[in-house]
Amino acid sequence: MATKSLKARNNDIANTSRQMEILSDGIFATGELPTFAAKIKETGHFPLRPKKLEILQINLGYMCNQVCEHCHVDAGPDRKEIMTVETMQQCLEVIKKTEAHTLDLTGGAPEMNPNFRWFVEEASKAGIKDFIVRSNLTIIRANKKYHDLPEFFKKHGVHVVSSMPHWTRGKTDKQRGEGVFDKSIKALQELNAVGYGIPGSDLKLDLVYNPSGAFLPGDQQALENDFKKALKEDFDIDFHSLFAITNLPISRFLDYLIASDNYEDYMHSLLDAYNPTAVENVMCTNTISISWDGWLFDCDFNQMLNLKVASKVKHVSDYNEELLQDRNIIINQHCYGCTAGAGSSCQGVVA
Repeated sequence: MATKSLKARNNDIANTSRQMEILSDGIFATGELPTFAAKIKETGHFPLRPKKLEILQINLGYMCNQVCEHCHVDAGPDRKEIMTVETMQQCLEVIKKTEAHTLDLTGGAPEMNPNFRWFVEEASKAGIKDFIVRSNLTIIRANKKYHDLPEFFKKHGVHVVSSMPHWTRGKTDKQRGEGVFDKSIKALQELNAVGYGIPGSDLKLDLVYNPSGAFLPGDQQALENDFKKALKEDFDIDFHSLFAITNLPISRFLDYLIASDNYEDYMHSLLDAYNPTAVENVMCTNTISISWDGWLFDCDFNQMLNLKVASKVKHVSDYNEELLQDRNIIINQHCYGCTAGAGSSCQGVVA
């Protein structure tokens, strides 16, 4: 398993223009498969437009203590892109005024931003209804300075959303690195110990499942039932909900698809599972994604392809919610990942 990001390895696919080339050429250029724009025209969803803004997703940086095989961010210890205090302050101004009810902090490992705690403390004063931190769990065990994160999250009413590819050691470590499963289990037990994930508790703890290969996730509710049964029986762990997320064909997962000769088959699978109902509820219609350096995107995936919003307002320093609502959403073939089957978003299925 790789220990460096694609960027650090000088891999061709670390270049976003190369990813866009792959997604636009081949089976889409020849007409073997329709482009995403052509497909949503067929079902009357073009152009894709925003609905009411509900979620502000802020990426605090691409640095991470893990190098997961499927990571669409290409995060890792060697990534130095980190949000500055100045950009955080601009984000805080937006958080105070936004109509959105959910604030979603992501990374990398957002906790590795040196100003993470200050930002959480300030943002928690804004009265956001649902304050999410996406934690990889192992960060809690990575260093003594992170050991009190469960208590810190509790103090500020943070909703913890954590990646957990499987309830077994083998499948988890294969996707996320050796030793990740055991550290994740320990972190979940520590979160449970302070009240997270317990039935009836307001301290929300949700898990995120990504398939470990070139296939679509199974039924979200069935997966949640399996995870709950296994984690309770084997480790006495409780959590609230499981979100099943489809891997999008970008960054490291795109690299894996090409290296394993699965790219064309996977794109066919996504298209075969296309669901018009999922298109109506894709997360880009109710989300704005803010990058570590303050640029605005329709979603986290577009951020990783450097596809900025189609609006006069492109940076958090010029943020204007009213103007941003009047835009067409930028789409490309990777969007098939969010419209396959029951759909996919950072909050799980959408249809």
